[in-house]
Amino acid sequence: QVQLEESGGGLVQAGGSLRLSCAASGRTFSTCAMAWFRQAPGKEREFVAGISWSGGRTYYADSVKGRFAISRDNAKNTVYLQMNSLKPEDTAVYYCAADRFGTGRYDHSSVYESWGQGTQVTVSS
Repeated sequence: QVQLEESGGGLVQAGGSLRLSCAASGRTFSTCAMAWFRQAPGKEREFVAGISWSGGRTYYADSVKGRFAISRDNAKNTVYLQMNSLKPEDTAVYYCAADRFGTGRYDHSSVYESWGQGTQVTVSS
């Protein structure tokens, strides 16, 4: 199983940018599909972005398309989420997740076996 640790969260003004990182341990990272989810207070966890094991395919929630970009560096065992033009409604705890079977169902949280502890992103208006 892959162990995941997020970093890069913080407080930013609306319109600003942040880059989240998710460092993975374990030899299977390069074969895992990866994703970012988020959970705001009082709301269910929701899909944000996903990326195939090679990085060749990416997927985004409609709410973040054109503003967020997911990428990965398999040599560094790290996946990133570049967040631009942030809005107050992006405020949430952001989690990265790993799917070692590559089911292709990126927006289904149930397919991910490994989760990080989360990093808080707060966007002020």
